[in-house]
Amino acid sequence: MLSATLWLFDIDGTLVDTGGAGMRSLQEAAIERFGDRGPALDLAGSTDLGVLAGIFGHFGQACGPADADAFFASYLRRLEWNLAHGGFGGRVLPGVLELLDHLASQPGVSVGLLTGNIAGGAAAKMRHFGLDGHFGFGAYGCDHADRNVLGPVALQRAARHVGRDFKPEDALVIGDTPKDIACARALGAPCLAVATGAFTVDALRDAGADRVVASLSELFP
Repeated sequence: MLSATLWLFDIDGTLVDTGGAGMRSLQEAAIERFGDRGPALDLAGSTDLGVLAGIFGHFGQACGPADADAFFASYLRRLEWNLAHGGFGGRVLPGVLELLDHLASQPGVSVGLLTGNIAGGAAAKMRHFGLDGHFGFGAYGCDHADRNVLGPVALQRAARHVGRDFKPEDALVIGDTPKDIACARALGAPCLAVATGAFTVDALRDAGADRVVASLSELFP
């Protein structure tokens, strides 16, 4: 599994913890649009398009492309500010830098994102935490509301970026939620689950991950 030539990383709870900056930014964008922060949000493993549908549905409104663009533009403004100035105390999670540096040194290994974040949100988070140099491509929560559709998108973008095709069995999906595990299963790729998010080692094992670690530091004993 760890010999995969394509490593596809989730962001929140896997690479970084924003300390709540993402949640607050979505709520602030909802206040700007609707005058209220809206429903309780379950962000663990969700796509931003799916979250957006839930917010608009809560207020009884349809969400067309122009509505989504306007909402996400507000969200991104607030996300950039909250990451830089909001005092949320985010961090890069244990073992991430060591793993990314290790993978960068391996010939023939490519690294990308497979995340529920919209592309702009992913870029903002990676820039803020200094990880943007590691990821040249990805599949995002603005590509489709269903996370299980994103795996093939990631393979296609990896092929365009690297210049060669990848099969599902070449890939390894790394995430911190059962939804990441389901996404890997839908792709036909193995999943390395890490318990640095909202789910325990036992919960991730029960969800069917091929391997579970308490943190990515366990890959570097």
